[in-house]
Amino acid sequence: MKILMVCLGNICRSPLAEGILRQKVAEAGLNWTIDSAGTNGYHVGEAPHPLSQKVARMNGIDISGQRARNFVAADFDRFDRIYAMATDVLAEMRRIARNNYDPPKAMLLLDAIYPGEERDVPDPWYGPEPGYHEVFDLINKACATIIEQSTITF
Repeated sequence: MKILMVCLGNICRSPLAEGILRQKVAEAGLNWTIDSAGTNGYHVGEAPHPLSQKVARMNGIDISGQRARNFVAADFDRFDRIYAMATDVLAEMRRIARNNYDPPKAMLLLDAIYPGEERDVPDPWYGPEPGYHEVFDLINKACATIIEQSTITF
């Protein structure tokens, strides 16, 4: 299984999602590939936001080695499932991928815990540290559900 997590800049939400899911995959003994990307190019090559790194570290996850990259149309060829952090990100993925867009592969991450509600993972970029903890908790719950359901849905 190859899973891609996508947000806007690939420095706050999707790096956390990549790190959390990687840890859960390792703990479950699954042989999955997990990556992340962003739909805009503002932060390509940068490490995750310092507060994303801090909150991950506080939860025993090191995301400091990750580097932001752009989401590209070919990601639909490389990944089995692509989770968007928000509805605007999903729309951008569709725009970027054009003819490569594969609807069954793309979904909102929080649909894992709130099916059909189209909830977004809030973007903590402009806020203080507590927002990063909230985002971590939401992503953690969604990733736990993805692992739990992996034998059923994948």
